Amino acid sequence: MKLSAFKFDLPSSFIASHPTENRDESRLMVIHKKSGKIEHRTFKDIVEYFDDGDVMVINDTKVFPARLYGNKEKTGAKIEVFLLRELNKEMKLWDVLVDPARKIRVGNKLYFGEGELVAEVIDNTTSRGRTIRFLFDGAEEDFYKMIDRLGETPLPKNINREAEPEDRERFQTIYAKNVGAVAAPTAGLHFTKQIMKRMEIQGVDVDPITLHVGLGTFRPVDVEDLTKHKMDSENYMVPEGTANRVNEALDNKKRVISVGTTVMRTLESSVSANGRLKANEGWTDKFIFPQYDFKICSALVTNFHLPESTLLMMASAFGGYDLVMEAYQIAMKEKYRFFTYGDAMLILE
Repeated sequence: MKLSAFKFDLPSSFIASHPTENRDESRLMVIHKKSGKIEHRTFKDIVEYFDDGDVMVINDTKVFPARLYGNKEKTGAKIEVFLLRELNKEMKLWDVLVDPARKIRVGNKLYFGEGELVAEVIDNTTSRGRTIRFLFDGAEEDFYKMIDRLGETPLPKNINREAEPEDRERFQTIYAKNVGAVAAPTAGLHFTKQIMKRMEIQGVDVDPITLHVGLGTFRPVDVEDLTKHKMDSENYMVPEGTANRVNEALDNKKRVISVGTTVMRTLESSVSANGRLKANEGWTDKFIFPQYDFKICSALVTNFHLPESTLLMMASAFGGYDLVMEAYQIAMKEKYRFFTYGDAMLILE
């Protein structure tokens, strides 16, 4: 397929700048693949679509405050450093993006807070990418506490506002556990303790995987031929318990529900030759777009995504290109909210 097939006009007013007051009061569009029927519900109604023995897979990654603001030595120039991933824990080496990049060179020292955290630039990786080493002698725990205190919630640029104190909680799922993401697995943001409890009462098993969402999630596709696009690698882990319960559901012809595109990528990266899920960990750069033969899931919970995004491509691969693109036109007519803090879609096979 071509990139231009995913182009549509989305006015910026459709991009949600803030979440709904209550997580589960987002709107929910339900798409029935077989019949083509589209329903308009509220997210808390999602429980009605699942049954005893179904398995819902969630991503328990936790976002850390990855955006740091500081100053360059000598000149005092203001700089932004976005922490992408830790390369070496002992040496405190990090892969980062810097802005303004032209002013930040190898050998520069960068100061954060009141100078209590210092980093040195040790390599150029891309035009905006650098490798930095934090010069910090304290305990590992104290280092992360400092990052947590000095860092800012890494809201995507398209939200087009400064991070606010409330974002610390709302840009995080209620079940976030394993620190390592720089972007939230957004489909999970709608879940509340009440919904999780109702799922449990209904007999739906909720099981975690971990995929640390990177900035590659938002990286624009810049090739018309989608087969030539390369995804950034992201670190993932499928626990044995999750693999066992998913396989049991498949054997019993029950639904396996993927909460978000990050879960879907992880599950599809861990399929055995006989079409079962295997416990696994590693890195995935899997890019899913139409036509794709999904092996594990029979339902996908996802948000409304931006034009030409890899996330829209995956939703279209799962729901069917024509049906999903039609649903997006309906979503705009019905004033659904798009992107990270927007409304949700449930696609059922």
